[in-house]
Amino acid sequence: MRRSAIFLLFLCFLTFFLGLGSAAISDSDEAFYAESSREMVESGDWLTPHYNYQYRWQKPVLYYWLTAITYVVAGASEWAARAWAALAGAGLAFVTCAAGRRITGHDEVGWLAGAITATCFGYFVMARLALPDLPLAFFITLTITAAFDRRWLLAGLAAGLGFLMKGPVALLLAGLVLVPVWWMERPTFRVSMADLAKGLAVFAVISLPWYGTMTATHGTEYLRSFFLADNFERFTTERFNEPRSLFFYLPIVLGGMLPWSGYLVFAPRTAIMDLVRGRRRLSVSEQRLLLWTVMPLLFFSLSIGKQPRYVLPVLPPLAILLARSIAHRIERAQNGERSSRRDLYMATMTTAAILAALAVLLVRARQLFITAYPALTWMAVGVLLATAAVLTAIARRRAWEHLPVALATCAALALLAAQFGALAGIRPEPVERMAALVAEHRTARESVGEYQLFVRNLIFYSRFSQTELFGEDQAVQFMKSPERVLMVVRDTDLPHLEMLSGIAMRRLGQVKYVNTANLKLRQLVWPMPEEDVQNVLLVTNR
Repeated sequence: MRRSAIFLLFLCFLTFFLGLGSAAISDSDEAFYAESSREMVESGDWLTPHYNYQYRWQKPVLYYWLTAITYVVAGASEWAARAWAALAGAGLAFVTCAAGRRITGHDEVGWLAGAITATCFGYFVMARLALPDLPLAFFITLTITAAFDRRWLLAGLAAGLGFLMKGPVALLLAGLVLVPVWWMERPTFRVSMADLAKGLAVFAVISLPWYGTMTATHGTEYLRSFFLADNFERFTTERFNEPRSLFFYLPIVLGGMLPWSGYLVFAPRTAIMDLVRGRRRLSVSEQRLLLWTVMPLLFFSLSIGKQPRYVLPVLPPLAILLARSIAHRIERAQNGERSSRRDLYMATMTTAAILAALAVLLVRARQLFITAYPALTWMAVGVLLATAAVLTAIARRRAWEHLPVALATCAALALLAAQFGALAGIRPEPVERMAALVAEHRTARESVGEYQLFVRNLIFYSRFSQTELFGEDQAVQFMKSPERVLMVVRDTDLPHLEMLSGIAMRRLGQVKYVNTANLKLRQLVWPMPEEDVQNVLLVTNR
């Protein structure tokens, strides 16, 4: 068991911590948290988060606090901004491991569930972004597993921290799982009012003081802004996210489980057919895990505003179910069961094909990876092909006893290959070079505006208030300013804006840029460097 824990810790180091600060803060939501935490340290205001030197009420304070403390100790940097997301990923792997061991009664299943959590694409990506979503998933998972074990004080602590991390969704998702489980198991899953009161008391002590202080300081406007707008309207309206299909999250879950998705499709097939044909019934542990998976997934599927990262709390129970299925298939395959051998063979060959396809995509799209060293891209292609070859050899030789360790190792190597082969390496990155250009040409504290790019992350590197220009009218008015201003704009957008404003802007410098935070599958399959690699200009009206 100790050896398994050490290996799981090693996997977490590879996937969550290795090269954590190698990529610049992206032009995505992570810039909000990285910069707001920096402004918290700079201003000394540890109560009210700010972004771009204005109030930011969209989320609670815990991620800002944790990151700001890290900045105080180690300085503001990319790895410091992401450290707590990475720690949450490692924590999730170990909590999932412990939960899988307790729920199924098998150490091997628990270890494999933890390894799946540590090496799946969804958690790998989110652990390398300065966002509160992975810590939220950790606290929700800890709340649920602690309640399953009737450890109500720990459940209350985790729920309180989750509420302080991202709001009422932490309580809601845990309740959506725990209430149906309690109802189905109420003869044996007894909850005393005294235990529940203790958990609620811990929750209240942890989570409510900051909300109360914010209300006392800013009045009920804060409560309306956060609880009504940022939570209720996010769920029920299109204000924050465009509407998506009811089945939006099904491919998201499959993608988040890569490169394990093949086993999610093939490994449980025989067990599902047995259930459909009435040959077996779900065990109590299987019912718990299915409710834990389905209820949050159903909740988010019914919402109007959908984001891929919302379903992160679904992956731990899914990892346990998948680990249990793989372990059972291996045991039965070793005992000669043909259907299990077939399912494992198909899943393993599918996984090998996925890894080989990823290598092909890296080759096709290599001209887009302007922040990665070309040599590392080709090394990544070699690593991906090697992992595909290893899994193919295991499948052809039916060496199923080596499959769990080989799968986890190949998954970790494949994720690192994609990270360093495509997204990280060459510094300074375009946003850093643009910040240097701004510093060079901003001689008298001129206003700086960004037109539809670098609108979130440039401030982290330039470290002063800026103007976000989202529409043509805003950009034109900014260009017409009677004072000298600087503007960041694409070379393809500038001629049209100059025509609308009647002002010929003077070019001061440019950088090449690919928004890797928003890379689409189309760009990897059919890359068009002349369109996807943008020239970003720094211009001035004087």
